Amino acid sequence: MGRGKKRRSPHWTPAGTLCIDPNAPLPEVDVMAYGNQTFFEKHLEDLKWVEENKGKYPVLWINVDGLGDSHVVSELGRIFGLHKLALEDVVHGNQRPKVDIYDGYLFVSLRMLYRLEGRVETEQLSIFLGKDFVISFQEGIPGDCFDPVRERLRQEASKLRAGRSDFLAYNLIDAVVDAYFPPLEDLGEQLEHLEDRVITDPSREIIQDIHSIKRDLRLLRRAVWPVREMLNSLMREETPLITHETRIFLRDCYDHCVQVVDLLENYREIGSSLMDIYLSSLSNKMNEVMKVLTIITTIFVPLTFVAGVYGMNFNTEKSPWNMPELNNYYGYPFCWLVMLMIAGAEIYYFWRRGWIWERKRANVSK
Repeated sequence: MGRGKKRRSPHWTPAGTLCIDPNAPLPEVDVMAYGNQTFFEKHLEDLKWVEENKGKYPVLWINVDGLGDSHVVSELGRIFGLHKLALEDVVHGNQRPKVDIYDGYLFVSLRMLYRLEGRVETEQLSIFLGKDFVISFQEGIPGDCFDPVRERLRQEASKLRAGRSDFLAYNLIDAVVDAYFPPLEDLGEQLEHLEDRVITDPSREIIQDIHSIKRDLRLLRRAVWPVREMLNSLMREETPLITHETRIFLRDCYDHCVQVVDLLENYREIGSSLMDIYLSSLSNKMNEVMKVLTIITTIFVPLTFVAGVYGMNFNTEKSPWNMPELNNYYGYPFCWLVMLMIAGAEIYYFWRRGWIWERKRANVSK
């Protein structure tokens, strides 16, 4: 259920108890039954059709979108002989991606990604793989990444229609893994944009954006890393439910997952370095301000000294050494000329050293 608090069974409930979230949406059940020469698609109002037609099609795919009714979950478990512990994992949206092997079927859980108001969110996807059936449970977030799979099933000459249930399960998992790339690419573009901003304009708003992206990357990491282990288990587990040909396709899916992990780790390093770049840019900006203030102070220190000396108001009638310039006809402009010459000499010296208005070196042609 995204970033919200995950549903967990109370500690005092027996194992296998289905504790339904009262805020979970009611389930929408869709079925696709197919073979080389047959295809059937229907939205189910109840599960009577499933019980009557179980085993009549080479492959039966039941997709449940929403976990707000324990009756639907438990009834499907009864029809297909699913273990209560596996059904308990279905309704608890805090499962780590994994593979559990039961007698006659496999239970696979992983996390799907989606975008919600510019943020990356996840929901749990649970898949039961049997000899002639696939049952997928989604938490009920609107939309999923299975539309390309449904379109291929509707095509009579598609390779997916000729495959077994394990090939359908592979396609569902592959669709989930491929859906990791778009959010990750969006985060990469945001990081590039932030990298430019953090150098040119290090502001507080950038810090919030950096932390937001780092949260998304942490969420992606928790969702993606265990999927790699899960795919590795599917490839290596000795079970008649997965054919050798499907294992080859799973190997390709594993490679895609590794690519996602590599991109994810690269972006996490960039996100971590952005904070260092921000602090460095902020320090450089502060150094520039301090340099300007120091130069201004340095210029006015001798001028203040001159003004202070001539502001002591000595009496020239007592001694000729008591500042005779006070009675000079051009004393005032002479004092200004001296101060301007001092300021000009300082500015020229600072410029020659490259402290202000850095000098551009002339290109020496060979």
